Amino acid sequence: MGGCRVLGQVWGGWWRGPGVGSARKVASFGTEARRQLQPRGSSKRSGTLGNQPFPGLLQPENLSREELVHVLRASVVDQRGPLVTLNKPQGLPVTGKPGELTLLSVLPELSQSLGLGEQELQVVRASGKEASGLVLLSSCPQTVSCLQKFFTQSRRARTPTATYWAVTDGIPATSEGRIQAALKLEYVDDVGLAVPVKSPSRKDLLEGVKRTLSHFRVVATGPGCALVELQPLTVFASQLQVHMVLQLCPMLGDHTYSARVGTVLGQRFLLPAESTKPQKQQVLNEALLRHLRLTPAQASQMPLHLHLRCLHLPGPRPRDAPIELLAPLPPYFSRTLQCLGLRQQ
Repeated sequence: MGGCRVLGQVWGGWWRGPGVGSARKVASFGTEARRQLQPRGSSKRSGTLGNQPFPGLLQPENLSREELVHVLRASVVDQRGPLVTLNKPQGLPVTGKPGELTLLSVLPELSQSLGLGEQELQVVRASGKEASGLVLLSSCPQTVSCLQKFFTQSRRARTPTATYWAVTDGIPATSEGRIQAALKLEYVDDVGLAVPVKSPSRKDLLEGVKRTLSHFRVVATGPGCALVELQPLTVFASQLQVHMVLQLCPMLGDHTYSARVGTVLGQRFLLPAESTKPQKQQVLNEALLRHLRLTPAQASQMPLHLHLRCLHLPGPRPRDAPIELLAPLPPYFSRTLQCLGLRQQ
């Protein structure tokens, strides 16, 4: 990967100044971006994070194409040469059906807005619809190809390139470890759901069952909750959500998979995924709701607390330190950390 001459030219002259730790970092998120992430029609543009249950939460379905392009432009973390990095708002799908408003559907307008002319942006790496965080775009096809090869090679080598933060309902039994599970995709009412498969056969693996792997580390703990760092080493739909459910610690705002965790006399256990249908809303205990300062009705609207915080990219030359791209947390995520006393280390 380090021998990719095109990528070396792209990186050339980018990163000035001393590195931070073993990697050089780029992180910015202007006040204009924060303004654009205010809910449409909201009259509150300032104040403490505690004044609203989910400050800064965007509702993409309520935006026009022009408004979405404006929001995405304001969400640019960094733009150098053909590479553009965004801090994607939660709830915005990357792809979708024809006619739907998605990140992909507005890339032509976003490319023009960023002054790239006819060089249309392509998606290199992105967080999923329900997650917030980094999106890596490029207007250079060769750079896209080089970076995608890098990510593919990293997965084969079991080297993490993406780091997520999640807030969980519950505290993992160990402070750090790996989660392994074979998963398959099943459709219930036209919705694809990730379902664990015990001891998959060779036939299962040939028919779409995939062995998945993630690393986790508990960053901070609070009253019945935790801030967890997650690094997926494989790629599968809803992998991180399901992996945390398997730890009996569903993510806050996981209204799809949290129903698979049952509780009897204070003890948690897994319910059969095949026979457990998603609920309309995540069920949280009264103590956690009090700490969050939310009513049950407000909790039913809680966004998924999963944020793609960091991407590691190769340096311009083989021996150079990796480049670390960072995306600040959304305001509602920061509010949750404050309410739960989850202090970032």
